[in-house]
Amino acid sequence: MRLEPKPAPSLGVTLLFPVAAIAATLVIAALLVLAAGASPFSVFYLVARGAAGSQFAILETLTRATPLIFTGLAVAIAFRARLWNIGAEAQLYIGGVVTVVLGTGALPLPSIVLIPLIMLASMAAGALLLAGPALLKTRFGVDEVVTTLLLNFIVILFVSMLLEGVLKDPMGLGWPQSQRVIAEAQLPRIIQGKRLHLGFVIAIIAAIFTWVVMKKTVLGYEMRAVGHNPEAARFAGIPVNAVLMKTALLSGGLAALAGFSEVAGLKGNLTLDLSPGYGYTGIVVAMLAMLNPLGVIAAAIFVAGIFVGSDAMSRTVGVPSYIAEVMVATALLTMVTAILLTRFRLRWK
Repeated sequence: MRLEPKPAPSLGVTLLFPVAAIAATLVIAALLVLAAGASPFSVFYLVARGAAGSQFAILETLTRATPLIFTGLAVAIAFRARLWNIGAEAQLYIGGVVTVVLGTGALPLPSIVLIPLIMLASMAAGALLLAGPALLKTRFGVDEVVTTLLLNFIVILFVSMLLEGVLKDPMGLGWPQSQRVIAEAQLPRIIQGKRLHLGFVIAIIAAIFTWVVMKKTVLGYEMRAVGHNPEAARFAGIPVNAVLMKTALLSGGLAALAGFSEVAGLKGNLTLDLSPGYGYTGIVVAMLAMLNPLGVIAAAIFVAGIFVGSDAMSRTVGVPSYIAEVMVATALLTMVTAILLTRFRLRWK
């Protein structure tokens, strides 16, 4: 068996394979639900109702989707240039650290100044964190998959040290958590009394901005060229290393905004369980969106809906909520296969 490149696929074919990937995911999930002794139709209905069956469910889904949009954008823009950023989790946490450091009273500024300042500082921290692996890749050829992946563990251990040390809340009864950010550093709620906050709007704006950068700017053209063929791009005069560094800075900054939005918009303080794996799930979101920034919005809401709906479903029919993890992981595998079959055909020897 070998792979042969296909000519440029039509729009219909390009859309058909992702739809088939989602359908395959649902079939596999249905088999698992049957093995658990439940009806797939009932389970899928309860998941959909739990994700979008009421105002509360919709708002919870959008709240859960907010950090996924940021991490999905970070992965999409990096993968487009063939910079394999597996460290969005670390960049998320470093964004949360900066938010706490600046947002707990260190800067006595009004909200209209303090919130943008914390956003920019968080983005700078995330950008610098990814700049290290990007520099190692461009200067010494070090595999960024390894360096970004290992940075996740390093940063989480660093955060643990901070929460047991200088950032520990003296009023936290011994729990490893930071002090709460002051009111001027908190993102306002979109609907009073609900959990959905302004971070969701910022995430939508970030997705539109990223789409404009990737589709309408010279940098976006250079990123796509480097992603398609770095040697050809270099031959055409594109500074490949500089493009990768710019991509790393933008990707790391977007991922750090996820940590900022979770601390300033939802949690109010920093804890070790700030993220249940948003950085890794961002890879799934980006692949489901086929690295399209606008598609990341829909993919993030879809994945968030699976998680929120599965939580509600498990309380009703007794099927473990871990089915959501299986569905998301299966969706990644089927989508990768779909992308492969979109670009290549199988030939049997």
